[in-house]
Amino acid sequence: MTQPTIDRATFDELKETAGADFVLELVDTFLAEAPVLLADLGDALSKRDAERFRRAAHSLKSNGNTFGALTLGAMARELELGGLDPALAADGKPVDALAQEFSRVAAALTELGHG
Repeated sequence: MTQPTIDRATFDELKETAGADFVLELVDTFLAEAPVLLADLGDALSKRDAERFRRAAHSLKSNGNTFGALTLGAMARELELGGLDPALAADGKPVDALAQEFSRVAAALTELGHG
């Protein structure tokens, strides 16, 4: 069984704690900022900038987990902790996979937030 794109319990708890309107603002901010972070991650990889790579992965991990995007969070955590070398050895495929997962997360968050 595969994990859902967004863990509803986490998302619903965030809405209950922070308020639905504020969560909608947070979702919109995340949907605007995550593509920038993904681009930064790819650029850091190509320039072999380990610290910038780690920071971008960390931000994506934290933000993903906040919304219940647990697969996205786990993938970003793996990049954060693994650093540049494994991503370079895999020709950047883990970064591409993270971007694909973000596309799924973006669609799910848009549906949850605006649906």
